[in-house]
Amino acid sequence: MILLLPLLLSVLLDGAVCQLRFSVPEEQEHGTVIGNIAEDLGLDITKLSARRFQTVPSSRNPYLDVNLENGNLYVKEKIDREEICRQTVPCNLHLEVFLENPLELFRVEIEVMDINDNPPTFPETDITVEITESATPGTRFPVENAFDPDVGTNALSTYAITNNNYFFLDVQTQSDGNKFAELVLEKPLDREQQAVHRYVLTAVDGGVPQRTGTALLVVKVLDSNDNAPIFDQSVYTVSLRENSPVGTLVIQLNATDLDEGQNGEIVYSFSNHNPARVKDLFKIDARTGRIEVAGEVDYEESSTHQIYVQAKDLGANAVPAHCKVMVKLVDVNDNTPEISFSTVTESVSEQDAPGTVIALFSVTDRDSGDNGLVSCELLGDVPFKLKSSFKNYYTIVTDGLLDRENADSYTITVVAKDQGLPSLATSKSIKVHVSDENDNAPRFTQPVYDVYVTENNVPGAFIHAVSAVDPDVGPNALITYSILECDIQGMSVDTYVSINQDTGYLYALRSFDYEQLKEFSFMAQAKDSGSPELSSNSTVNVIIVDQNDNAPSVIAPIGKNGTAKEHLPRSAEPGYLVTRIVAMDADDGENARLSYSILRGNEMGMFRMDWRTGELRTARRVFTK
Repeated sequence: MILLLPLLLSVLLDGAVCQLRFSVPEEQEHGTVIGNIAEDLGLDITKLSARRFQTVPSSRNPYLDVNLENGNLYVKEKIDREEICRQTVPCNLHLEVFLENPLELFRVEIEVMDINDNPPTFPETDITVEITESATPGTRFPVENAFDPDVGTNALSTYAITNNNYFFLDVQTQSDGNKFAELVLEKPLDREQQAVHRYVLTAVDGGVPQRTGTALLVVKVLDSNDNAPIFDQSVYTVSLRENSPVGTLVIQLNATDLDEGQNGEIVYSFSNHNPARVKDLFKIDARTGRIEVAGEVDYEESSTHQIYVQAKDLGANAVPAHCKVMVKLVDVNDNTPEISFSTVTESVSEQDAPGTVIALFSVTDRDSGDNGLVSCELLGDVPFKLKSSFKNYYTIVTDGLLDRENADSYTITVVAKDQGLPSLATSKSIKVHVSDENDNAPRFTQPVYDVYVTENNVPGAFIHAVSAVDPDVGPNALITYSILECDIQGMSVDTYVSINQDTGYLYALRSFDYEQLKEFSFMAQAKDSGSPELSSNSTVNVIIVDQNDNAPSVIAPIGKNGTAKEHLPRSAEPGYLVTRIVAMDADDGENARLSYSILRGNEMGMFRMDWRTGELRTARRVFTK
């Protein structure tokens, strides 16, 4: 039974981001359940669909998948650890899932555990080593390494050779943990006695059960060439800046040979068991031993390279000398940071509380050290801020309340900058829309409207328009007009005026008589269609404008059938006050300003009338003496 254990690494207090770790052995069959993300995070499985549980597209891979209905993480395609990670330890796959309402991101790390499914193998089935018969006991001869793509305890552990009287194997461990073997001479060789020695070379891994690989080791004994070349070191270590141009000197090797002539003339070359990549990246001058850059050396591809070199003289039966050059690349800040958004909320409500998560993103930099340390910031003055989650993961959250009426969208630019010298930076932008909330009531263009209507108007006539504005949008800004109920002279205002609910146009429902009603007031209301509805009111004063629709009427002196009698003394002198005409006019203003005059009956010029006061006086003596 395979035990698959999850590990919850960290959970942020705001619930925005957390990380899970699982492990699974390689080569598991399709459908193998690794774990249940929902259960391990304490999520309600019944709400996964409602919260739109899903994987982040950029994190998907062909090997793993998640059942979005129950949260099971399972093997989608058989995983070969050696194919996807080679010698990298640990071998991790990553997957990101998120839910909405609220927005939560979960980063899932799955370690693919190695199984011992590969035996060690030699590059050739036959390995030939040439040794002069003059070689002394203790002389060492490198043999080609075997390779085991497995890692850890399943990797190559040791070498063995067929029991014999002439050689033994010395197995050593390099600084990177790899094993290599040297053939050590124990007893002098005699070519005349035995020219060729054959042994089985075995490479053994540390797995359970162990796996082995073999090659035939053929030792050819050569006639004596007095002196073989000698390197002054068996291992050289050099540093080289990545991206060094072709032709850059890596190291100048120097081997010496005490012989003269061709026996002392040395030729340098790469050993056969160098990887092909080494031969692509470096070259050696056969005469001088100068190793130069021949290709593009990239720290991010490999930080070290091992070059096996042999030096051999031109004499007959020459025995090569060997050394190893360890090239350690120095990282150069040649990679800009990369920003990858996992989730982005396209819109945020202006009512959302400060700290609402807008987006989740991660940053990476392929460089190392300070060159790979990345810091992030938001560009410009925006009402958002960054919160750091676990390493290189960030959330963008609101930094206060938003107001759509001030800005209905924001372009948020993230700048990621590394700590190298010179520093490299990159940026990426997202656009977030602010969704409207009904947080503004309609507002009339005037708090009070004075409407002047001439009396005797036609019923149904347009008399004015009221108007309101609402800075919200959509239904929140869709305004309906109405008149609030009130009484005018004991009757409903609805019998006097009406309003178009869409336009705010006011109409008179009756013909107004100034002499009966000089003015009246009511409240107009503007109401939006949001939820809840918001409204505001404005006072409308309707002022009736008088028309000259009433004739003056005489109220004094009082007569009968329009005729009044006044007595005039015979002794009346000129200017005698006969009577004073008093009249009234139901109209107002100029329409009620009266002037008096004698219409007829004064042909003799006996009387005169004051046009302002209405006083009727004699213009001369009534009777002459």
